[in-house]
Amino acid sequence: MATTWEYATIPLLIHNTKAILDQWGADGWELVQVVPGPDSTNLVAYLKRPSGGQ
Repeated sequence: MATTWEYATIPLLIHNTKAILDQWGADGWELVQVVPGPDSTNLVAYLKRPSGGQ
């Protein structure tokens, strides 16, 4: 049976990146990619976890 995923996108604050990612990781999310935000001054993180994860 194939794993189904849920996804999230979150803004990353440069001065607090580790704390933000640590919190999402503690909630079961895995970082997939970080890309520049729409205004190119901030970053956006894409995360995933198996559906039904907490």
